[in-house]
Formats: sequence, structure tokens, C-alpha cells
Amino acid sequence: MITIVDTGIANVGSIKYKLFNHGIDSKIGTTSEEIIKSKKLILPGVGHFKEAMTKLKERDLISSLTEAVTVRKIPILGICLGMQLFARSSTEGNCEGLGWLNAEVKKLDHSIIDLGFKIPHVGWNQLEIKKKSNLFLKIPGNHDFYFTHSYHMVCNEKSDVLATTKYGKEFVSMIRKENILGTQFHPEKSHEIGFEIIINFIENNEF
Repeated sequence: MITIVDTGIANVGSIKYKLFNHGIDSKIGTTSEEIIKSKKLILPGVGHFKEAMTKLKERDLISSLTEAVTVRKIPILGICLGMQLFARSSTEGNCEGLGWLNAEVKKLDHSIIDLGFKIPHVGWNQLEIKKKSNLFLKIPGNHDFYFTHSYHMVCNEKSDVLATTKYGKEFVSMIRKENILGTQFHPEKSHEIGFEIIINFIENNEF
């Protein structure tokens, strides 16, 4: 079963609906048991890092997520804030994250404003792919993806970086570490081609 983890601050229903339209059965997970029994996990997120971590703690989901991902090696796809939660910490609320990646989350460099770029970064942008991955099957190299964020992940291990994006300065837009995958952009809002990233995650076991 594909489980969409309900962080309490994301529209999980929209992803479930789009999966349904593609003939893929999924459920919204709100309990530890649902997470542990999952075949694959999707962790969406919108909003504030500290608030999301607080919601996960309130729902007693952190230990089950960590067991599922780091012990049982259940594949997980983090989307936007969901990906950022994989890091050790974030300056957004000065809060600890799940700690699965050797990474920190920081605000987009303020100096890009002097170059004519706005914060938050909202709109369409391209990827510079750093490594091959089955997540990119059926994705043309020039496809734009939809971003909306003020913070970005800084990976201390270059091997975890799957793709980057240029917005004034380069930032990490996709990560992959074994069974842990993430996108800073919203594939579910990036037209049908963009949504193929989620389909590829579900239909493949090697990334």
C-alpha cells in the first residue's frame, strides 16, 4: 500500500486524488501502524519547518517513520517541506529535523535579491540533473517544475544530491540516499509530466 503521511499542514488529498486518477490505490496515513505496514511512503509538506515537526511529534509518528525508513528501508519520497524534514536541522524555527540526511535547511541567500530575484522563489524552473535515476523516466530534460519556497536544503554529502536548480544561486532541488528521495519542487503541481516523478517512484524499486 502507498501511504501518504498526513503531517497536518499539507493537502494530502490532492496527491491521493491524482494517484486515484492514474489507477493507483493509496491511503492517507495518520497512525504508526499504517506507516510501518506501508510498501512506500510519500511525505508532503507546506509551511513552517518547526510546525511540521511539532505536528509529527503530536501524532507520535517520528519513531515509526524513522523505523520504517532507516531500519525497514521502506522507500520514501519527500515533497517540498517534506524533503526538508529529512535534514538534521533548519534555521526556520531553529528546529531539529528527522536527521536522516547529513544536511541543514537554510533560507535562500538574501543576496539574490540584489540580482533581481525575489524571496520566496515561486514559479517554474528547470533541473540540472547530477545523477541518473529512474525517477526521471519519461521526463524530458527541458521540463519546468513548480517551486514555492523560501528555504532550501544544504547537503554536506554531495552523493546525496540528485539534481540542482539555479535561482540567482544554485540550490539542491532533488535528493537521493538509498531509499530516501525528495523534491524541493511540487511534482503534483508540475503538470502531468511532472507528476511522472511520483509515478516513477511508485512503479520502480531501484532509484
